[in-house]
Amino acid sequence: MKRRTKIVATLGPASSDQETIDRLIEAGVDVVRLNFSHGIAEDHVQRAELVRARARAAGRAVGVLADLQGPKIRIGKFKDGKIFLNPGDPFILDIECQLGDQTRVGLTYPELIHDVTRGTTLLLNDGMIVLWVDQVMGKEVHTRVVQGGELSNNKGINRAGGGLTAPALTDKDREDIITAARLEADYIAVSFPRCAEDMHEARRLLRSAGGHGALVAKIERAEAVEAMEEIIDASDAIMVARGDLGVEIGDAAVPPVQKRLIKMARERNRVVITATQMMESMITNPIPTRAEVSDVANAVLDGTDAVMLSAETASGKYPVEAVAAMDRVCRETERQAHWENDNLLPEHQWLRMDETIAGISVIAASRLPIAAIAAFTESGATTLWMSRANTHVPIYALSPQVHTRRKVTLYRGVYPINFRLNRHDDPGQVMRAAEDELRRRGSVRDGDLILITIGEPMAAPGGTNTLKIVRVGDLARREAEAPGG
Repeated sequence: MKRRTKIVATLGPASSDQETIDRLIEAGVDVVRLNFSHGIAEDHVQRAELVRARARAAGRAVGVLADLQGPKIRIGKFKDGKIFLNPGDPFILDIECQLGDQTRVGLTYPELIHDVTRGTTLLLNDGMIVLWVDQVMGKEVHTRVVQGGELSNNKGINRAGGGLTAPALTDKDREDIITAARLEADYIAVSFPRCAEDMHEARRLLRSAGGHGALVAKIERAEAVEAMEEIIDASDAIMVARGDLGVEIGDAAVPPVQKRLIKMARERNRVVITATQMMESMITNPIPTRAEVSDVANAVLDGTDAVMLSAETASGKYPVEAVAAMDRVCRETERQAHWENDNLLPEHQWLRMDETIAGISVIAASRLPIAAIAAFTESGATTLWMSRANTHVPIYALSPQVHTRRKVTLYRGVYPINFRLNRHDDPGQVMRAAEDELRRRGSVRDGDLILITIGEPMAAPGGTNTLKIVRVGDLARREAEAPGG
């Protein structure tokens, strides 16, 4: 049984050599994430090239996701590297402080003095430290410690409930978008978007740089939750980035918000990635905790397109084992899950021929014993619509376009196949060749039913207008029985 849920793995010091990348691909990675918060442009270009070369060697398509850093809202450094704060201690966030001490620390975000007032709650180090703002005096934010603990250099700052006005795209992000276009990233993730315009701006910058990748909105601000509909509509995909999101809206609010985001993204024909701390313990341990297994399984049951590993594969001791564990959990969850066949597709009017063909295909696949769907596609749009349904039937995206094959690596239940199409090819011969290819891969056997979608004329984007159901072996028999066959 093929795994339907896709796996995204972050590359880093523990996973950037050729041997480890080969093992990650063998373990089941579908998309690699390049974290632009670390490294330089050439590092990312070289990693993308190496991944694609090793994927080709393995006969696979592996997508590349470039993750922009976004606004860096952090404290500065301490003279001794760290301090310990106790509840009730006064503590100052000082824009002009160079090296902090027990009483104060500097900031990378001077606008903080305009974003807070008396009574604001600030969360440092992923919520481990809680500060209550007493007053703002000049370039200093005077606070009192509510929840203490160890505080070290460069820890992040969040405002409870949101409200920090930092723009989503920094000067560094603008340069990194150019790099993402140069390495032909299949997906570009925008950190901390607050509204649809942040995504529109990122798209304009990417297209101006010559990039054709899809835009991923990382939902990690309280404001993004409030504007989730417009952000989803302005994006090609979303990422439920549960780290900063949990700090801003509260940990208890994350699970229901995650479910809403997954449901809403699928209803709007968008891809969704569930991320952050999915198998965090595997940074140092060879097996996940039972709670982590349940977390991954629940995301699969909710219908996420992909689950993501961050530090587990970037810097952990067991990057390959983490991918293998995630693969194992996804497969077993999908094997035992009861997928409802009712309400297969989002309830909205079909406005295009190719969307209609996609919708009818998955309904037919739920009523007939279809072994596989073979979708000839230039852009991947037909397979995206199909993947929104709860169908257990594998969807094969047969495309001559390398960018399309890499893009569909993130679509739930869709598997790319390199398949050449020419505008003047005979449709019957093309369908016979597709049948032979699926049989060669072991995806179908004689007597199985295949549902094929194709456009006539062929090789035209958005041209899918034909659905055909064939029985494996019938085309070959007809050719043999034909006069002169």
